[in-house]
Amino acid sequence: MRNTAKVKGMAMGKKHKDGKRQKSKKKDQTEYTVVDLSPALTQAARSMRTVLSRNLLESGLYAGQDGVIVLLAESDGMTAGGLAQKLGVKAPTMTRTIGRMEAQGFLERKADAEDARLTKVYLTELGRGSVKAIEMASSACDRMATQAFSEKEIRNLVRLLKAIDGNLQSAAIPLDEPEEI
Repeated sequence: MRNTAKVKGMAMGKKHKDGKRQKSKKKDQTEYTVVDLSPALTQAARSMRTVLSRNLLESGLYAGQDGVIVLLAESDGMTAGGLAQKLGVKAPTMTRTIGRMEAQGFLERKADAEDARLTKVYLTELGRGSVKAIEMASSACDRMATQAFSEKEIRNLVRLLKAIDGNLQSAAIPLDEPEEI
């Protein structure tokens, strides 16, 4: 069963003398239902990813490659499996991404010094140099996405998105089980 509880925009409006709330006449006070959340969040994420990818193109990076570079900048010398797990992608996808980025000159693979059976991935000078471009592209995308938001609204949005992510990460419900009412 779908959850159709109403969620209001900013202010709920003043109470009328009969005790019922009056709807606000402000333009940004649109009423949404909880079932609007998934499509809205998915579309916003797609738009954000599209703009970020466009901003990264001039540095030679493609969608998803920025995450690999940022992770390696924090902890250079990870395995392909470790990168895949941290980025939430499948191992074959990560292997293809690493191969492409190695051909572009951003990464290099080396056998692990302690266990030659392991291959680790490292940033090259070009890869390390692209971190600043990623930060600038991401910052420009953030500014564009939040141009009409106050600092407080941005902090609340980030807090709420992290809470949503945490809820989804910890309580994934199988699709074939019906919800209890």
